[in-house]
Amino acid sequence: MLSSQSTSAQRNTDSNTLINDVASGDTTQTSTVLWARSTADGEITFEYSTEPNFDTVAGTTTATVTDTNLPAKVQINGLQPGTKYYYRVTDAAGTTATGQFKTAAELGAQAGFRFGAAGDWRGELSPYPSISNAPQRDLDLFVEHGDTIYADVPSDAVKNPDGTRKEQAETLDEYRAKHAEVYGDRLGFNTWGDLRSSTSILATIDDHEVINDFSGGAPANTDPRFGETTGLINDTQLFENGLQAFQEYNPIRDEFYGQTGEERTSEERKLYRYNTYGSDAAVIVLDNRSFRDAPLEEANLLDSEDVTRFLRESLTRDRTMLGAPQLADLKRDLLAAENNGITWKFVMVPEPIQNFGPALAADRFEGYAQERSEILRFIQENNIDNVVFVAADIHGTVVNNLTYQEAPGEEQIATGAFEISTGSVAFNPPLGFVLADITTAIDPEARALYDSLPVANDPDSTVNDKDDFIKQIINEQLQPLGYDPIGLNDNLPNADGLINATLLQGDYVAAHTFGWTEFDVDPQTQQLKVTTYGIEPYSEAELLVNPSEITSRTPTIVSEFVVNPVIDSGASAPEPQTIYGTLNDDTFNAAIALTPESLLGTSF
Repeated sequence: MLSSQSTSAQRNTDSNTLINDVASGDTTQTSTVLWARSTADGEITFEYSTEPNFDTVAGTTTATVTDTNLPAKVQINGLQPGTKYYYRVTDAAGTTATGQFKTAAELGAQAGFRFGAAGDWRGELSPYPSISNAPQRDLDLFVEHGDTIYADVPSDAVKNPDGTRKEQAETLDEYRAKHAEVYGDRLGFNTWGDLRSSTSILATIDDHEVINDFSGGAPANTDPRFGETTGLINDTQLFENGLQAFQEYNPIRDEFYGQTGEERTSEERKLYRYNTYGSDAAVIVLDNRSFRDAPLEEANLLDSEDVTRFLRESLTRDRTMLGAPQLADLKRDLLAAENNGITWKFVMVPEPIQNFGPALAADRFEGYAQERSEILRFIQENNIDNVVFVAADIHGTVVNNLTYQEAPGEEQIATGAFEISTGSVAFNPPLGFVLADITTAIDPEARALYDSLPVANDPDSTVNDKDDFIKQIINEQLQPLGYDPIGLNDNLPNADGLINATLLQGDYVAAHTFGWTEFDVDPQTQQLKVTTYGIEPYSEAELLVNPSEITSRTPTIVSEFVVNPVIDSGASAPEPQTIYGTLNDDTFNAAIALTPESLLGTSF
C-alpha cells in the first residue's frame, strides 16, 4: 500500500514548494549529486550529515533558482566510503525536505550490496503503487532503467491549445513537464519522491524519453519525425530537448564525450556509468539509444527466406547499438572488475540482450547480433564470471541464460552470463497480455484457454496459469532456432551447470504485473538473490474510477531465485557445442507457427 508519510514534511500541503521532492544520485565512494526542484525563486541550500538529526553538519552548499522549471543540482565531494549520509534541502520559501544515501564501499570490502531496478512508467498511471515498498527495502541504489517518461503517450502534463492531451512532447518545457509529472504528487502521494529520497539513483534512457524507437546514430533524414535533414538524429532539436530534460530531472552528473573520432559520439552527452561497490559488485549502465545505427527491416515472419535474411544481416553486417567508445568502456570495465576480484558484474542494458527469436527483434540486441556476439564472446574468452544483464523495455520479467553465434547457421555458444528483464512500473498492458492478444487472435480455443487461467506465478511449466502460457509461446519460438529455453532451470546441454541457480518462489516468467526487481548480494556467501515484486496492473480509467483501491495495492513477490557465484573457477571456457545446423524452411515454419502477421505492428 502507498504510504502518505513522506520524507518531505510539507509534500501534501498547498504550501509545498519542493514539488518533486529531493533526490541523490551518481553516488561513488566519495561523491554524490544532490537534486531538488523548487517553485520558489532564490537560494536553495543543501546540507549533509552522517547523523539523521543533523546535530553535526558535514557540509553545506547552495544553488540559485531562477527558473522554476529547472531543478537545482549540486555535486558533493570529499565523502567517506561505505557511509550512510543524510541531507536536508531548504528553498527560498522555507520548505524543507530530507533524504539519505549510502556511499559505495571501497574495493576489498564485502559488506553486501542491495539495489533495485525498474523501467517504463507513464505519467497518467501515477502514483505507482508497484514501487511503494521499495523505500523500505534499505537499498544501496535504485536504477531508473529507461522509459522514465513517455513523451509520445498523451497525459495531462502537456496539452494542446484546445485543452486536449498532446500526443508528443516537442519543446524543452514540454519534456520538462512530462518529467515533473512522474516525479510529482498525485492523489496525495509522491511514490517516486519517496523512493528517490530514500536511496541513491542511477538513470539512463530508452526511447520514450525522446520518441518511440528512435536511433540516435542514424542520419536525421531517415526519420521524418525529427524534421532536420542533415546530420545525425542525436544532433536534432527534438533529441536535444529530450536529453536535456532527462539530464535536468535526474540526479546525475553532466558528462560529455570529447573528440572520439566518430561522428555519432563526439561531443555528445555521456550516460555510460561504471562504479564498484566493495568487492561485492560492479554496476555498468549503458545508453543503448543515443548512438545506435538505424534498425534492420523487420523480418516477415510468414516468409522463411526473409527471416533467414534478417538473422544473417544482423549477425554479419557491421552495425552498432552502443558506439565504439561505449563498447570499449564496457569491455574495459568488465575486465577490470574481474581482475580486481569483484564477484558480481551487473550490466544495465535498456533493451534485452537475451534471445526471443526474430519477432520484433530489430529494436532489441537481436537486431544488432554482431555486436551482441562480440560482447558475449569477450566475456567468454576472458573468463569473466558472474555477469548479469538487467533489461527493461518489454514490460515483463523474463529470465534466461545467454548464448551467441559466431556465424549464421553455426553453433550456439553458451556463456555463464544470464539476463533478467524487469517489468514495468506502470505501462498497461504488460507483456503477457500483449503476447496473448497477438498469438490467440486467430485461435479461439487458445484464447479461451488463456482467459480461463489465473495469474498464479507457480514454479512449474505446466500450462495451468497465464505465465506458463506465455512461457510456452516464447519457447515455441526459441526451440526451432536452437536457442536456450526460458529460465535458469531448463538449459541447452552445453549450458547446463554453468549457472547454479535455485528458484524459490514464482517462476522465471512474470509477465502480467507491474513491478520492480531487487538484487541482493550476501556479504558472507556472495550468493545473489533476485526478487521481483508485482501488483495487479491497472488502466487510467480504473485508477480514476476507484483511486483508493488502486493505491492500496501492495507489491508481493512474483518471482524469486538465488544464484551461487563462481568464486574462482580457474577453468578455461567450455568448448562450443553445435545445437543446430544449417537453417532451413522447416525450421522457420515451426518457429513462426503461433505468430500471426499482426505481430509485426506491435511496439513497446
